[in-house]
Amino acid sequence: MIRQFLLIISFLGAIFSCKKQEVGILPKKEDITEAVYASGIVKTNNQFQVFPTSSGIIREIYVSEGATVKKGEPLLKVLNEAIQYNVDNAVLAQEQALENLRGEKLLELKTAIELARIKLENDSVLLERQRRLWAQQIGSQLELEQRTLAYDNSVAALRTAEYRYQDVKKQLSYSAKQAQNNVNLSRQQQKDYILKSEKPGVVYSILKKEGEMVTLQTPVAIMGDPSGFIIELQVDEYDITSIALGQKIFITMDSYKGSLFEAEVVKINSIMNERSRSFKVEAVFTKQPKVLYPNLTVEANIVIHKKEDALTIPRNYLVDNEYVIIADDKKVKVATGLKDYDKVEIISGLSADTKIFLPK
Repeated sequence: MIRQFLLIISFLGAIFSCKKQEVGILPKKEDITEAVYASGIVKTNNQFQVFPTSSGIIREIYVSEGATVKKGEPLLKVLNEAIQYNVDNAVLAQEQALENLRGEKLLELKTAIELARIKLENDSVLLERQRRLWAQQIGSQLELEQRTLAYDNSVAALRTAEYRYQDVKKQLSYSAKQAQNNVNLSRQQQKDYILKSEKPGVVYSILKKEGEMVTLQTPVAIMGDPSGFIIELQVDEYDITSIALGQKIFITMDSYKGSLFEAEVVKINSIMNERSRSFKVEAVFTKQPKVLYPNLTVEANIVIHKKEDALTIPRNYLVDNEYVIIADDKKVKVATGLKDYDKVEIISGLSADTKIFLPK
C-alpha cells in the first residue's frame, strides 16, 4: 500500500514538473532605456589642490578645515633658513654697491677731471699768449706748435677723464641697481614662504601638519567654491563613444540610500587615463540633494538611448544573444535592439503573442 502511494506521488510530481517546464511568458510592450554605467565622486566648483611655492618645513598653519578664506589670505608658513641667508647676503651686496657708488673711486675720478680741466685752462692761456707773441714776430714757429700740441693734449685728457668717470659711474650704478633687484627678489622669495590663497573659497582639507616637510610637488590643502557642485565620473573606454553632451544621468549615492537624483553631462575630457583606461566625464545635478560634501562617492547610469512602447523580453530568455526558445523547444532567431540590465528589445523575429521559454 505504501509502495503504491509513493508511485502515485512520483507520477504526480513528474506531471507537475513537466507542466512547470512548459510554462512560458509573452513579450511585453513597454519603455526601455539603454544606459552606460559609471562611478565617480562629487566635487565643488573649481575644486583644486594647493601646492607650496617653496620647499621647507611647515612652521605655522593659519586656517582650519572648513574655514572660508578670501583671495590673498595667508594659509600657512613654510620655514627655510637658506632663504634668510640669501636675503642677508643680498643686503650686504647692496650696501657694498652703494658704498662704491659714493666712495673714493668716483672721488678720484672727479679729482682727475678737475686737474685735467685746470691743466687745460693753463695750456689755453699759454697758447693764447704764444699766439699774440707770434703775431708780433716774437718767438718761434716751433714754440707755437708746442703750445698748440700741449693744448690739444689737455683737451683730449679732459675728455678721457670725463668719459672714464661716466663709464665707471654707469657700471657702479648698474651694480647698485642689480644689488637692489637681488634684495627685492630675495625678499619676495621670503614672502613666498607664506602661502596665500589664490582664490576665495572653503578649505575642505588640510593635508599636512605643522613640522612636516613639504616640496613643490606636495599638496598641502584642498579648496573649492561651495556655491555649486559637479560630478566627476570615470567612463570606460569601451563606452566613451556613446557619451554626448546633454545626456541625462541617474545618480545614486551611499549617503542617500534609496534616493535617485538626476544630472546632465556637461563636459567630456578627450584624453584617456592610460592607467585606468577610462575617460573623465563631468556632470551637474538637475535634481540635487539638499546637503553635499566634496568627494562623496556616486554611481551613475548615463542614458544613451530611450524608446517607448518597445517589444521586450527578459535578458535571461535570450540565447547566445540572438535566439529565443518557443514551443516544442524550437529555437528562433531574433534581432535585438536596446538593452538594459534586465531586459532586451526585440526588433524582429518574434511577435507579441508568441510565448517564449527559459533555456534549459
